[in-house]
Amino acid sequence: MFARFMPQEGKFFDLFNSHAEQVVLGSEALVQLLAALGQSDEATTRQCEIIDAIENRADGITHETMRQLHKSFITPLDREEIHQLITRLDDILDLIQDVAHTVALYDIKQTTAEAVNLGELCRSSCERVKAAVALLPSMDNGAQILKICHEIDQLESAADREMRGAMSRLFREEPDVRQLIKFKAIYELLETVTDRCEDVANIIEGIVLENS
Repeated sequence: MFARFMPQEGKFFDLFNSHAEQVVLGSEALVQLLAALGQSDEATTRQCEIIDAIENRADGITHETMRQLHKSFITPLDREEIHQLITRLDDILDLIQDVAHTVALYDIKQTTAEAVNLGELCRSSCERVKAAVALLPSMDNGAQILKICHEIDQLESAADREMRGAMSRLFREEPDVRQLIKFKAIYELLETVTDRCEDVANIIEGIVLENS
């Protein structure tokens, strides 16, 4: 039944893929933002603007998905699954944008190895989200999709461990309370990006198990 609806309703998968592409672009800009800290205010501002533009494009894709959902009589997935998937994809970029806005708001001028590591874990998670979404139109890809979802779970666990280590070092070694507060917020937001990727993986896993 799943495959039978695909030719008529392929638009949803195109929209999912387009949004997932923005998620990856946002994660790449996030890595660049963290690398730009300490270089120049202009470089940091530029990366924040890039992230805002990506998030705005993704919002447009989300709105189009909702419009299609309301006007379509038959959908390739359960309507609630479509709504949850596009919403959770959007949540990833919202969190990436929150990181950028927090960097600007707190006027953070330097980076840390832990922040860079967490940024890389965010990017890896987002890349795997995109890979899983791309395979979603065919349940013949079910085993591969589930493997990718497991990898996303592992990356979330790695980010959780990285954040705990980062917090431990921060509270042991940072004498400036203001810097401690700033980086505590950044670490928590970065780890939450991987949580949102895991949310998407859980939705995709449920879709595969229900339709395979």
